Amino acid sequence: MDIRSRNNVTITGLADAPTVILAHGFGCDQNMWRLIVPALEERYRVVLFDYVGAGGSEPSAWDPERYSSLEGYARDVVEVCEELDLKEAAFVGHSVSAMVGVLAARTVPERIGALVMVAPSPCYLDDDGYRGGFSAADIDELLESLESNYLGWSSAMAPVIMGNPDRPELGRELTNSFCATDPDVARVFARTTFLTDSRADLADVTVPTLVLECTEDVIAPREVGAYVHAAIPSSRLVTLEATGHCPQLSAPEATAEAILDFLAAWH
Repeated sequence: MDIRSRNNVTITGLADAPTVILAHGFGCDQNMWRLIVPALEERYRVVLFDYVGAGGSEPSAWDPERYSSLEGYARDVVEVCEELDLKEAAFVGHSVSAMVGVLAARTVPERIGALVMVAPSPCYLDDDGYRGGFSAADIDELLESLESNYLGWSSAMAPVIMGNPDRPELGRELTNSFCATDPDVARVFARTTFLTDSRADLADVTVPTLVLECTEDVIAPREVGAYVHAAIPSSRLVTLEATGHCPQLSAPEATAEAILDFLAAWH
C-alpha cells in the first residue's frame, strides 16, 4: 500500500529547508496543527500525516493487533520517514505521540534528529514516587465509560481535556474530533494510550529534546513534565502560558514560538 495515501501525508513549507514532522494525539488528526503550521512553514519543510485509523488515513489499513501497542504507531512514523527519505528531521509529537516519537527515533536515529514533546506523558498511572495523574480505578472507569458509550464519553471528556472553559469553542472542536473517530479504533487507541508505561524508554533519548507543558493540564500534570525533563539529560523544559492539554489550539502563538526557538538553537 502507498504510504503517502495510507497515512494521508501532506507536505508544505520550504522544499529545501530542514524538515519538521507533526504527529497528532489520540482522537485527533493533522488538522489539530493548522494554527501553528503557518509559522513553521515560513522556515521549514513541514510534514503532516494521520495515523492509520485517524483523519484521512486509509481505513482498510487498520489492524487492531498492530495498533494495540505504541510500537505500531511508531512503525507508521518510521514508514513515513522512510517513504520521504527524511534525514535529521525534527519530530513534534502531541500527547501520546511524544512517546511514539521516542520509539521512532530509537528505531531510525538517522532520520529523526530532534524531539519536541507537547504535553507528553510516559505513564498516566500513579505509581510509587510518580504522579501520572490517574489512579488504577480512574483508568478503569475512563476506559469502561469510553467502551460502553464512546460518543457520550467524548462529549463529556473532550471539554475537560481541552480545558479553557471560558472558550467553549475549543472544547467543541475536540469533541467533534473525538466523535469523528471510529469507536472501534478509539477503543484500541485509548487502551494503548492509557495502559502503556513508557518511562523506561526515556533513557534511550539521546537527541536534543524540547518538553512543552502547560500551567494546568488534567491529562499531563506539571509533575509529569518535570519527570520527563529529568529523565532526558538532553532536554529543555518550557512551561507555556497556556492551560489544557492542547496548547497548539489554545495558545498557538506561544506554542509555535517555543518550537521555533528550540529549532533555531538546534540548527
